[in-house]
Formats: sequence, structure tokens, C-alpha cells
Amino acid sequence: MSTDTFIANHAVPLSANRVTPLPVAVPLDPRTYDRALSCVHCGLCLPACPTYAQTAHEADSPRGRIQLMRALAEGTIDATPTVQKHLDLCLDCRACETACPSGVVYHELIEETRARLGGDQRDATAATPAVKLPFQERLLRWVFFHIFTHPTRLKWALLPARLMQKIGVYGLLRKSGLFKLLPVRFRKMEQMLPASGKLWPRPLPERFGGAELNYGRAPHATIVFFPGCVGSVMFDEVNRQAVELLAASGCEVKVPRALNCCGAIHHHNGAWEQARAMARRNIDVALPAGGAEPDFIVSTIAGCGAMLRDYAHLLRDDPTYAQRAATFEHKVRDISEVLMQVGLPEMKFPVNTTITYHDACHLAHAQKVTAQPRALLSAIPGLTLIPLAESDMCCGAAGTYNLTQPEMAGALAARKLACIGRTGASTCATGNVGCAMHLQSQADAAGQPVTIVHPVELIHHAVFGNSKDSPRG
Repeated sequence: MSTDTFIANHAVPLSANRVTPLPVAVPLDPRTYDRALSCVHCGLCLPACPTYAQTAHEADSPRGRIQLMRALAEGTIDATPTVQKHLDLCLDCRACETACPSGVVYHELIEETRARLGGDQRDATAATPAVKLPFQERLLRWVFFHIFTHPTRLKWALLPARLMQKIGVYGLLRKSGLFKLLPVRFRKMEQMLPASGKLWPRPLPERFGGAELNYGRAPHATIVFFPGCVGSVMFDEVNRQAVELLAASGCEVKVPRALNCCGAIHHHNGAWEQARAMARRNIDVALPAGGAEPDFIVSTIAGCGAMLRDYAHLLRDDPTYAQRAATFEHKVRDISEVLMQVGLPEMKFPVNTTITYHDACHLAHAQKVTAQPRALLSAIPGLTLIPLAESDMCCGAAGTYNLTQPEMAGALAARKLACIGRTGASTCATGNVGCAMHLQSQADAAGQPVTIVHPVELIHHAVFGNSKDSPRG
């Protein structure tokens, strides 16, 4: 069924004798609405869209969703559960933006429409009264906003599971099938917990490198390193290895403790005011008034980096922060970009393995970073890099999407893992914590022998050898 047919079936006929109320329009910022007008309905986005690839339903394509969002904004259709289902199924992976010849900035449309349809009930951007969500969904949103975005709280929440892992009980509970009694979304959350991890990951030191590690010379670059919230807890070792590589490359790295969540979880779940507050704090910390500005603001997490690179848009109407947000955004880089620019030390230690590389959506499509990770990996002695079919097709992680839409997320992970399996590689590298956790958990559940790693882990080994040879041992 075409989107035009879908809209026609949901549209309200114009009649002088009409007694039912007209649909409530979901107005968009005129600048956002203009994004929809740029779409020429060519269909080149269709094969790039993961949900359309799975369902072949026009309303699950970018082109179709744009028509739905226009109809909502114009008051042609109501925001029925069916309409919202098609919009909610969007991963916001932005592959359509890469494919679009007209330059439609799709993510601004879907993100604002979701916020206008309700989002967080405390968010003033909502154009319609927020429908009260079922208890499970409200609980999940509470976990997103109040646990995931606060590293200390997340460490406390994980501590019982980590203790049970250390004494060997947790694996037995998994084998017993007890966790299958959990609701599906929380079962997926449990499934994503890595099989091992530190009891209490410690924050990174606030300063690395500088002149004393660069033979007295001025640093090649000054960096504010953004550790992330979930990333700083679940992948703290990757962050440590990243700052060691930066320091060894002659950079001075600062990791301010006052940095908070990037705001992506709130922003993508419609809580824009909270996301803006987080953005302002990060700007104040990274670019202190009267202080020296860093050369770069660096992240190892594709999702965080994409959000940091969207601060100028998020705060464009804030008279105090608009210009500072643009300056901040201009300095944001992925770790692979900076390592390529400043130059790594010699890679003395071969990594004799065959790997493939999955493009995290928010690295490839949002940040347009695809060549640098591959160049770094290809430079590692002994490593063989095999191309991956559909490497930039979303794996289904998409921030919190794999928890809110576990069925579609699982189908996309299975598709991605099948492509990985056909390469014959035993390892897949990807530059996003969400992708890594999602794919590893799905591979483990399916019994597929593949290890998902961050490129930093392989590069660090090539530079320092085993962990005992690294600067912090």
C-alpha cells in the first residue's frame, strides 16, 4: 500500500455536514517543515532504510514517513496508534540522508515530530497532550532518563549482577531460564549485559599527557575527552585505551568530571528541554568562559559524537548559547579522526587476525566518518580487513531502540550477523558502544562465534602490545 493510499484512508473527508472533530494538527517549526518540502519522492532512500528493507511497507520508509509527518503537521490525519507505530519504528539511523540526492535533513523531521507528539510529559515542546504510557514503558523511560544517563547510578544498578558474575552465579541463572520470565524489553536489557566486567569502573584521571610525555615539546593538540555515560561504565577500558593512545601521540588530554550525558537519550525520546540543559552544561565545562579552548572534543562513542555535533541545531534559538554551541560543535571529532590527524606512534606489535568492520550509523551517516577507522585498522601489522556487505546498514541498536523495539532490532541484528558470518572473520570492529553490546549479545544468544570490539582495542594492542605493556599496565 502506498503512502498516499495510507494517508487517504486515514484522512478526514471535508464535509459541510461533518460532526466529528477535525484532526489536531501537529505543527512543526517552519524551518523543520521546509525539510519535508525538499523531498521529491524519488525513492532512492528506500533500499537504504533498514525498516523498509524488512517490511517493504511504504509507511516504514523515509519517503513514506515524511508524507505522514507532513499530513500530521497540516492537520490532514490524526496521530492514530497506527500512524505513531510507523513513526516509532524509525531507527533515526540517518542512512536516508546519505542516500538522498535532495539533501533532506530527515532526522530533524522525525525528532521534532516525536517531541511534538508528546515526548516527555514535562517537555514544553509537546504540541499535543501526552498519552499516559503503559507501566512497563513508563518504567523503561524512567530507567533511560534516571539510570542510564548517570554513571554512578548505573554502576550501583549493575553491582549485584557484577557480584553474581564474579562468584559464578549469574551464568547459572541465565542457563536456568529464569530471566525469560522478565518482560520482553527488560529481558533484552539483561541479555545485553556483557558476560564480565569490573565491579566498579573508576573514572579516568582528569589529565593525561602533555609536555612531559612529549619530550618537553608543546602538545600536538589539546583535547577534552568525552567519556559518555553508558560508555564510561560498560566500555571504560576502551576509553582508557583511547586516552593512552592520544597521550602517546603527543596530545594533552583533559577529562573533566563535570561533563554530563550528551543528551542523546533525552533528545531522541522527546525530552528536548532536558537535552538542552545537558548541552549547556557540557558547553560550559568544555569551553569555560575566559579559559583556553581545546583543539578538539573527542569521543569513542558514535552516538555521543553525533549528538555533540548537533548542539548548534539544538540551541540555535538560545541567544546565550547559540554561538558557543556552534564553536563547540566545530571542535567535536571521533577518536579515529584525531588519531589520523595527529599521527600514531609506531605500531610495533602485530595483530595476527582477520576482522571485518561495521559502520555505526551515527558515525557513518551522522558524522560522515567512514575512511579513518578503516585506514587505521588497515595500518595494523598482521591484521587482515575483510569488506562487510551492507556495512552501513543499521544493526538495530540505535541508542535505546533495541529496548523499545526489540523485535525489529533483533531482526536487523540477525541480518547484520549473517553478513558478518559470510566474511569468515572471527572479529568485527565497530565504533559505538550500543552496536557492540547489541551485536555481541545477539551473537551469543544465537551461538555465533564472533567477537565485537572497538577499533581502539586493536590499535592499542598494535602500539603497546599486551595490557602489561601499556602506560598504566
